[in-house]
Amino acid sequence: MTNLSPPVIESKNGEKDAILEAAKLMLIAARTAPKTGGVDDVLTIIVHGKEKNAIAEKMEEIAEKRKIEGFKRDAKNVRDSEAVILIGVRGDKSFGLNCGACGYKSCKEFDETKKKFGQDFFGPTCIFKALDLGIALGSAAKTASILNVDNRIMYRVGTAALKLKLMPEATVIMGIPMSAKGKSIYFDRK
Repeated sequence: MTNLSPPVIESKNGEKDAILEAAKLMLIAARTAPKTGGVDDVLTIIVHGKEKNAIAEKMEEIAEKRKIEGFKRDAKNVRDSEAVILIGVRGDKSFGLNCGACGYKSCKEFDETKKKFGQDFFGPTCIFKALDLGIALGSAAKTASILNVDNRIMYRVGTAALKLKLMPEATVIMGIPMSAKGKSIYFDRK
């Protein structure tokens, strides 16, 4: 009989593995979160290692170009995190209620409008798809919290991920960096 795990697992290794397991559970929470009319246009991925650092690099590039320190600050959080969950949505699809929250008189008019990239995301976005994204984000962050994994929802992470085409179908992406340190790195930030 072969022992598959070492007899001693040091904190650093155990915590890293646990964060990745928690990330998988966060994907489930986002997937099973309620969606408008049961139509699922939410997209999710886990990013770690080189790909995670590429997001931080893109955030630093945006910070420099746009002179926004928040991108630089959040990039440091991404670098200091073990993993990042990306949750996006296909917001260019209407739900069909003709509510007008998107600024158009009908969903047909919304659907026929050419979607374009603004400064951070593609738009316009169907309000119901945006709500679905918010509910999925909350479900994922709640799951991390229940598992005692520090996390914070960050739109700037999503902006960089969108520019890197990490979720080609998404029109809006948010990121949730995850870490386990003696004190949360996502608060008391400068």
